This record gives sequence, C-alpha cells and structure tokens, in this order.
Amino acid sequence: MDQLQSFADDRLLIGCIHCTGPTETRDHVPSRILLDEPYPENLPVVPACAACNQSFPLDEEYVACLVECARTGAVEAVQRPKIQRILQDTPALAARLTQARVVDDNGTISFKAETERVKNVVLKLARGHAAYELNEQKRDEPSRIMFVPLHSLDPHAREHFETPPQPTTWPEVGTRAMQRMVVSTAGVVGLDWIAVQPGQYRYVAVAEGAVMVRFVLGEYLACEVIWGEELE
Repeated sequence: MDQLQSFADDRLLIGCIHCTGPTETRDHVPSRILLDEPYPENLPVVPACAACNQSFPLDEEYVACLVECARTGAVEAVQRPKIQRILQDTPALAARLTQARVVDDNGTISFKAETERVKNVVLKLARGHAAYELNEQKRDEPSRIMFVPLHSLDPHAREHFETPPQPTTWPEVGTRAMQRMVVSTAGVVGLDWIAVQPGQYRYVAVAEGAVMVRFVLGEYLACEVIWGEELE
C-alpha cells in the first residue's frame, strides 16, 4: 500500500495510543496475523507501549481464526495456510471454535463469537487507524462499536456501510487523511476505502466532529467504531 508521511502536529499524539504509557514499540495496523504472506510493503505502524502491544496477540489470533472458520463454514475446511497452522498448533483453540459452530434448522451455519475478545481487537484496530490516518488519539470508550458479518447487512445498510461519508471540512492539515483526499486514485477529491491487502483487509477513517473508522476483515466481518455523534 502507499506510504504517506504525516505532516500533522505530532504533539497531539502523546505516548501509547491505548494508554498513557511510553512508546517502547510500534504496533502494526492492521495486525499481520490478519494478512497473508508476503505482507504488503509499508504497513501502517503506530506507537504503543510494550504492555499494550503484548496484550492483544491471543485475541487477534482468535479473531483471525474465527473469521476464517466462519468464511469456510468449519474448522476443518479452513484453506489459508497461516490459519491452518495456528489451528493445528493450538488444538484448544480449534476445539473452542468447533464447539462454537451452530447449524440451524435451515442448515445455515454460524459461529457463536466470544464478543468481548472480538470487541477488544476491533477497538484496538480502530484506535490505530484513527491515530495513523487522522492524528486522533482515542483512548476513551467509543459511542458506537459494531461488528457483524458483511453479508448479514440488508441492501440499504450494506450501501450505507460501503459508502464512506465525505467530510464537509478538511481533515487536520498534514494528516494522511487530508493527503488522501487531495490525491485520490480515482482523481476525485474525497475519502475512499484503503485496501491494505485485497480480499483480506480494507479500511476508511473519517473525522467530521465525530471520528469514524470502518474496516472489513477477510471480506467477511464488517466493523465500525465511532467516537462522538454518529456521522450520516
């Protein structure tokens, strides 16, 4: 993906993006476990303390495996080599996901997600995108956090989700979001989805009074996090 240098005021980002700790490490946004190898060049990174950075991997591993199992319908049907290795090396996780598989009377397959673990990862990713794209540090709880299978959205909701709201005011001068608005791949001034790895991860971040981050994992899990009043 394109690497843009931020020219925003770095003084607005103080310490770890998740807490007030020191910036001992750099955290990838998105996490590499959500992507396939070879990884895209120039993956976004944000400052994080060691404690926070080390607190997410197990939940991220769970979410990556959950999404792939839900996509394919069963643990044994997983095709991605990375996820296959994790499930083979972590039989307890494979067993948990197998037990979470539900088939209703119509034969529809779903998985009962451990929602707190998913929420933890979704919020972590949203904070990272807000910091990287918008130079916004959002340690407080969001006003809205949503994560649902993309295919479960009705046509109106799907269109709303897929169409990023266009700010009526410019993002902060120098931020990556502002640069993307000025120079878009389609030649149109505005914000659009950023594909980190096609089929695996895309996101968009908007600041218009409120801060909104949307992203899609594996073209399966649609996520939205908003701080402030909901954007149209």
